[in-house]
Amino acid sequence: MDAVAPIPQSAGQATLGEAIAESRRLLDQAGIESAEQEALWIVQHVLRLPAHHVVTDRDRLLASTELADVKGLVQRRVRREPLQYIFGMQEFCGLEFHVNPAVLIPRPETELLVEYVAQRISAEQSTTIVDVCTGSGCIAVAIARQRPRARLIATDLSSRSLDVARQNAIRHSVGERIIWLEGNLLGALAGQKLEGQVDVIVSNPPYIAEADWATLQPEVRLFEPRGALIAGPQGTELHERLLQEACRYLSPGGALILEIGAGQARAIRQIVEQISGYRFHRLVYDEAGLERVVIVERVGT
Repeated sequence: MDAVAPIPQSAGQATLGEAIAESRRLLDQAGIESAEQEALWIVQHVLRLPAHHVVTDRDRLLASTELADVKGLVQRRVRREPLQYIFGMQEFCGLEFHVNPAVLIPRPETELLVEYVAQRISAEQSTTIVDVCTGSGCIAVAIARQRPRARLIATDLSSRSLDVARQNAIRHSVGERIIWLEGNLLGALAGQKLEGQVDVIVSNPPYIAEADWATLQPEVRLFEPRGALIAGPQGTELHERLLQEACRYLSPGGALILEIGAGQARAIRQIVEQISGYRFHRLVYDEAGLERVVIVERVGT
């Protein structure tokens, strides 16, 4: 990108190209690795411009309100607020989800959970699926879209998270197909008469160890909900609780599909071996070659 003069501070005016260049400079100065791309995205977002217009309209003079809005978003990003919270949106499984600091930002690797649920449940199958720690509702909503005959139940400890999840379900026309329950893990299912009736329990639970909190990127540590990230001293505490609680609800042959952190598969396997009624079915690696998903099956007939 050609060097362009910075945004004139005194005149309060700038062209599109100048606004992009100054935004890039500020983001780069703040240590944002993809400063150039994010500067373009911020300007596109504020001006509601298609990507090609950002290139063809570089000499367009911005209105003072437009320039102020660009500066405001850039300053938020300079403070390391995630771009997804700034824009209020994140893509997941080809769908756009509303996100805010009440919920974890959906990650691409979490799409593996949806993929492996879909592998176990056919589109024609009537089944019951429970999404635990639903957060933004991205997993439950994506499954509901892919498996129209499935009955979906989603739980979360946070009422604020469930509010976001409901909005996303309505946005994607599956609001009436998902039951939302507030509660701690599978404790939310108490009284629902689902014992032995659930075919799949899927979850992306907190799995970061407390000692690792200080090492996280500032975007995560300063802005995303700590309760959606930290599990305890080991990082596998909630996986163990889910395994203990799931026996009550899974049907024979039913599966517990869990996202895990890198290096946690061995510990999870040991936990499975210590709890009767399960067999370790599969370990799935993500595109980076990291341990990402474990699938555990309920034994019995």
